[in-house]
Amino acid sequence: MHELVTNLHMHTRYSDGSGLHADIARAALETGLDVVIVTDHNVLVNGFEGYHRKNGKTLLMLIGEEVHDQARLPQKSHLMVLGCNREMARFADDPQRLIDRIRENGGLSFIAHPRDPALTLFHEDDISWEDWQVTGYTGLELWNGLSELKTHIKNWADAIFYGFFPQYLAHGPHPEVLARWDDLLAQGQKVVAIGGSDAHALNIRVGPIRKTIYPYEFHFRAINTHLLTPHPLSGDLTADRKMIYQAFQQGHCFIGYDLPASTRGFRFTAQGKNGRAIMGDELMMDSAITLQIKLPLKSECNLLKDGKVIKTWTTHEVCTHITREPGVYRVECYLNYLGKRRGWIFSNPIYLRPPRWRTVPFKGSQWSQTTLPAF
Repeated sequence: MHELVTNLHMHTRYSDGSGLHADIARAALETGLDVVIVTDHNVLVNGFEGYHRKNGKTLLMLIGEEVHDQARLPQKSHLMVLGCNREMARFADDPQRLIDRIRENGGLSFIAHPRDPALTLFHEDDISWEDWQVTGYTGLELWNGLSELKTHIKNWADAIFYGFFPQYLAHGPHPEVLARWDDLLAQGQKVVAIGGSDAHALNIRVGPIRKTIYPYEFHFRAINTHLLTPHPLSGDLTADRKMIYQAFQQGHCFIGYDLPASTRGFRFTAQGKNGRAIMGDELMMDSAITLQIKLPLKSECNLLKDGKVIKTWTTHEVCTHITREPGVYRVECYLNYLGKRRGWIFSNPIYLRPPRWRTVPFKGSQWSQTTLPAF
């Protein structure tokens, strides 16, 4: 498998960002990204998908959108739309209909910043996701870089500190979002987790102080989604676009906080008599399964089953666990950085299913599953 470092969820002057698509491409090439996906609010901006190259580096820019009902007060329940070739904002007033239309048009949908609290200091409303009765979405944004800022600012001193020293901000996904994800997985749903920067490159002015909160370059060095694909970018836009969105849909990816240390090279696999699985895959259990974790460097590595930590390693770069128990297995890794324990890697799950498990679609959800007799 090949690894493509991808940054998604960002905004330009077409909505509430300060930069141009060219600014994003320049910053992404400078920081070594492979793919960026621009998602302006309620507009599908045409004409910017394609490749950018500099000094032997290649970047692919794709365009999606972040959709929400602008008539709703406060404007909660934002949905990221990827891979659609038509505008989806017209369906924003009904989240379930929006998700259904996206799927009918071959697109993917991700719940954006599921927990996004109010920031009264800057007159920012709570815009968390509320419509949890919906079904059929592809996944959720487990870690949102800008939403995390709202959870740490309590006063002007905090705002100034994190404005000038953003490297101290990120700690990890919001605990409520992690718990929600584990609950959805426990219900038998396949929910793909991604990390988003929510980059706006906002220009602020307070008296004589002028500052960009936060530059695109900073976001691109921080929370990324690393995709595992069959091969590198080919230069064929149609083929590469399809390959990237298939990796998202299948959950062949992990979230990496690349600022403390690069997460390139992380792998989580399962091996058994029925074959081999990577993140996002299902594997039927008919005997013992070997789970293997490969780390870019030694860290606190936690293996979770059904949302609970079952094993921790701190001195290994290759971690192995043998299990005979079906369940949803995923990995969380932590590093000490700038004096605090911070989230570093969050994998998508490997689903180890009992022999009588069969995936079946039912109305409203392409991912929901149940246990049926084997025929």
